[in-house]
Amino acid sequence: MNQIVANMAGSVWKIVVQEGDTVENGQDVVILESMKMEIPVSAEAEGVIKEIKVAEGDFVNEGDVIATIE
Repeated sequence: MNQIVANMAGSVWKIVVQEGDTVENGQDVVILESMKMEIPVSAEAEGVIKEIKVAEGDFVNEGDVIATIE
């Protein structure tokens, strides 16, 4: 099982996928907002989104798990 982690601290602005969706390597999963910039967080492997661990509006730190891929 692979984990998708935040690459920087910020607020979860938009969740692009849902649990059960199939994603490809490099596909955007979540968009973070930090210092008025939108930062996409992408899947680093292909698979199925098993669990999304954040909600829109949540604050995440660098390295926090955003979702898991199976």
